[in-house]
Amino acid sequence: MEKMVNVFLMGKKYEVPESLTIMGAMEYAGYQLVRGCGCRNGFCGACATIYRIKGDQELKAALACQTKVEDNMYVATLPFFPLEKKIYDINEIKPTQQIMMQLYPEIYSCIGCNACTKSCTQGLNVMQYIAYAQRGDFAKCAEESFDCVMCGVCSSRCPAGISHPQVALLARRLNGKYIAPEAKHLTERVEAILKGEYNDLIENIMQKPIEELKELYNHREIEK
Repeated sequence: MEKMVNVFLMGKKYEVPESLTIMGAMEYAGYQLVRGCGCRNGFCGACATIYRIKGDQELKAALACQTKVEDNMYVATLPFFPLEKKIYDINEIKPTQQIMMQLYPEIYSCIGCNACTKSCTQGLNVMQYIAYAQRGDFAKCAEESFDCVMCGVCSSRCPAGISHPQVALLARRLNGKYIAPEAKHLTERVEAILKGEYNDLIENIMQKPIEELKELYNHREIEK
């Protein structure tokens, strides 16, 4: 028999297998997840969750799909984490330090507590990429924040009210449009697709059984 542990979901006690993730434990306990379940592979950031262990005062944050349950774990989910998204036209703004001051001035109120970095579900150096954004170094901010899944946990722990993922997204957009070298081969490939040069190939792939598609994917030639 698999070892069972006690978890408290939304205040109610359940006994679940210790091998389950928080998300799996919720479903095992009978919860029907229609929101906050997303990709289930740690890529979408939809299942940000807070929890603590009995006897430990520290409140922890994690992705429910990637975090295994522990004995006497108290779990609570929130409908969303606090992110403020400013509206802008990427074609009208420029990669200047002033654009961050205009759209996300709260980043200059950072007190350097590093709570954002400590809480990041991806292990990113969040405070560092905010520092890059403050200096207008959008290329470094984009690189440092590249693996952000926009879960918003960092923002939930920030005393300055910074929307870190939105700041990082703006930096990546500015970097992609104005700073990074143009990917000319991508432009050429898109043009070829629009001309219909790959129609027969796509049609052929669509007719293949799923197992053959998996085999093609697993042994594909990856562009360097």
